[in-house]
Amino acid sequence: MAETTSSFSDLARLRPASAAEPVAAPAQPKIDAQGRSYATGRRKEAVARVWVKPGSGKFTVNGKEMPAYFARPTLQMIVNQPFQQLEALGHYDIVATVVGGGLSGQAGAVRHGISHALVAYDPTNRPALKIRGFLTRDSRMVERKKYGKAKARRSFQFSKR
Repeated sequence: MAETTSSFSDLARLRPASAAEPVAAPAQPKIDAQGRSYATGRRKEAVARVWVKPGSGKFTVNGKEMPAYFARPTLQMIVNQPFQQLEALGHYDIVATVVGGGLSGQAGAVRHGISHALVAYDPTNRPALKIRGFLTRDSRMVERKKYGKAKARRSFQFSKR
């Protein structure tokens, strides 16, 4: 028996010419009839629906202005991070509806939704937002309570006598 050695280049030669690699088409903007892009953002138990369109920077969350809804400066900073990364603060009008969770989770959900909506509006924004991690859903959730425990992991106080 004759032993043959083959490499990847030898195997590539065996592939038929019709099985060429498909070329991916460049991403197209997803804009509705009103000129808006839509995306959903999630964080903890909060879910945010976000619409983005070019404008003067008007930002409403559940019918309120953003500074009134997210009163803490930390939450406002979290929500505005995608715009600061793109240097586009005040260039888009945002309408967001958010349900579930607390204010911190809601701010993270709105940030996630804004990032995805900005990519849907202009796909060239994707690399700048992806490098900062704004397009990745933060999967950390509250651990469930187990039976026989006071909370998820905390035991009841032990009494020797």
